[in-house]
Amino acid sequence: MRKWIKKHGLGVMVCTLIAFVSQWLGTAFPLVGGAVFALLIGMAFVPFTKNSEHLNAGLTFTSKKILQSAVVLLGFGLNLGVVWETGKQSLPIVLSTITVALVIAYIGHRYGGIEADIATLVGVGSSICGGSAIAATAPVIDAKEEDVAQAISVIFFFNLLAALLFPNLGQFLGFSTQTGENFGLFAGTAINDTSSVTAAAATWDNLHHLGSQTLDTAVTVKLTRTLAIMPITAALSFLQTRKTAGQDTSFAVKNFFPTFILFFILASLFTTTWTSLGLSGQFFLPIKNLSKFFITMAMSSIGLRTNLIHLIQRGKRALVLGAICWGGITIVSLLLQYLMGLIH
Repeated sequence: MRKWIKKHGLGVMVCTLIAFVSQWLGTAFPLVGGAVFALLIGMAFVPFTKNSEHLNAGLTFTSKKILQSAVVLLGFGLNLGVVWETGKQSLPIVLSTITVALVIAYIGHRYGGIEADIATLVGVGSSICGGSAIAATAPVIDAKEEDVAQAISVIFFFNLLAALLFPNLGQFLGFSTQTGENFGLFAGTAINDTSSVTAAAATWDNLHHLGSQTLDTAVTVKLTRTLAIMPITAALSFLQTRKTAGQDTSFAVKNFFPTFILFFILASLFTTTWTSLGLSGQFFLPIKNLSKFFITMAMSSIGLRTNLIHLIQRGKRALVLGAICWGGITIVSLLLQYLMGLIH
């Protein structure tokens, strides 16, 4: 234990301190969120920590192991039965928007010269659940810290735009102001990060005096999207393992499922079982909060190892890809709701 503390302690402690500050800032400015603040603070301190070998082991541990632990703990926020029952109406829209974003990301890599890992992270971040999906995917594809930082930055930018613009867009498009269900479905499928989904839905509720109708619908749809983490990461892990192992498909199948994703599924099943037996969902709230804190810690470690100038220089194509993914998801969500008779 002493040996581990000596090797990892300083780096983990620095990430923890940054995470505490970032969580506080994220509470004060929820549209930005703690994870983004952690990334920015970490990048701001790079010049002071660049040559510090004492930090490296702790930063690596935080960006890998702590991040994987955060994904496992996310599972305690998912009651699969409730999500399915209340979110099945949105399932065709959710599946379609995810497919569109992933196809756009693939085309961006194949024909737009965007690196595979960045395209993958922007694609899953846009289509599933923002930073959480990136956190789950990054270890699976062994993405570099700088690629994760770039994807998070792109996702944050469009999250912020969506939270600010979508309530006005909803009014312009004529969404019903008598109920929050239609706009909640739109926000839950077309905005990728929970904080921005919550912000847009709460704004709609406040504008039209709907209590929490919009917010309840949007969050449920968002949780339905979160379930896609399981098959997406499993498929990516299979492809990654097969690429590493060449054509030895049996080896790939045997090893394609990451342990931390398995624990994520088990955590979801545990939550589903106990809540169905009468345990309040509030029981799992501290675990969900710990998950968010771990993600913030991981983002701080990634920030501390990211060259901001290099990130800006490389980020133009990723930003364009993020814009196309965001636009594609928005258009498909609106089109399918119109075809399903949910908006007129």
